[in-house]
Amino acid sequence: MPPYEDELAQIVAELNRAAPGSREPRQYSEESLASLDQLLSQAVRKMASDLLLIAGAPMCLRIGGVLAPTGQPLDAEEIRKLLLPLLTVEQTQELQRAKSVDLCFSREGIGRFRANVHHQRGTIAGSIRLLPEKIPTLESLHLPPILRRLSEARQGLVLITGQTGCGKSSTLAALLELINTNRRDHVVTIEDPVEYVHANRSSIIEQIEVGRDTPDFASSLRGILRQDPDVILVGEMRDPETISTVLTAAETGHLVLSTMHTNDTSQAVSRILDSFPAGNQPQIRQQLSLALLAVVAQQLVPAIGGAARYPAVEILMASSGVRSLIRKGEDHQIYSALSTGRSEGMTTMEQSLAEMVRAGKISRETAQAHCFRPEDLHRYL
Repeated sequence: MPPYEDELAQIVAELNRAAPGSREPRQYSEESLASLDQLLSQAVRKMASDLLLIAGAPMCLRIGGVLAPTGQPLDAEEIRKLLLPLLTVEQTQELQRAKSVDLCFSREGIGRFRANVHHQRGTIAGSIRLLPEKIPTLESLHLPPILRRLSEARQGLVLITGQTGCGKSSTLAALLELINTNRRDHVVTIEDPVEYVHANRSSIIEQIEVGRDTPDFASSLRGILRQDPDVILVGEMRDPETISTVLTAAETGHLVLSTMHTNDTSQAVSRILDSFPAGNQPQIRQQLSLALLAVVAQQLVPAIGGAARYPAVEILMASSGVRSLIRKGEDHQIYSALSTGRSEGMTTMEQSLAEMVRAGKISRETAQAHCFRPEDLHRYL
């Protein structure tokens, strides 16, 4: 067993003896937390989106989508001392068992953060995402106004897709804030971990954290359906049981918001279907054709000059034609319906990129680097 894993085991044993079941951060590492606060403050001042702590490398900030090494290389011991004090007893146990743990934390006077602490090359490493102080709006995220319509729906599935770090959680938070402000609903979220903390406004919001308030998405979602919700947010559709329960909820009078890791909207439909055995897919197709409201695929694209990033957004609305294609198994024709559906609020990734080029937000070269269908982009430009 590597020395630091042996120390993790000792930490778990000592903390369990001292305070069984405690969820509070370790209190004996204030000096280490003060050092981490300095790094976090620096990241905030430089308007970074992420901070990476990896042994043998300097602290790296992601600014405008580009990594910027800062300071001197940190050794494994320094990384360990910076990250371990953030963990509760249970999180330390999870790191020891699964070799990775997700968490959110706040530092007074600095901000709120989401972190993943994990193992690499026999050492501990961390990736920390800076969360905005205020819940974002569609306008502040530079998202198209048509997405506001999705927050007005009373039932159906709204799926936000894209790669890690593309802003899916921020988009969900903005939609949820619209619901919270403009509707008198009971909203329940299941998240791993809770990133944006929503205060009750016109709506009542419950936020359930996986690992703290529930063992997993699927079991929590089954319970939520008996808790009289109007709107359900599921942080990620990870497994067939969760996907099946989400479809049932969206089909039976609930508005459900969730995310998935796919590059475009058509892939999201395929990913849902491929999660199930072939024998179950006809039933899932029927459910999805009835439950789906919209799929929004997004990616963050560097602005001209590199000082900011803008979201390129593909929007697939579940029109009667799209529903029919899903039901009949003609998924290969979804893109055709998407590219000709502007009048119904749809837009392709290439159309979105071309609009940003014409608006002077991004360069033609950047658009070409981020498009999926270069011929279509060329035509729209």
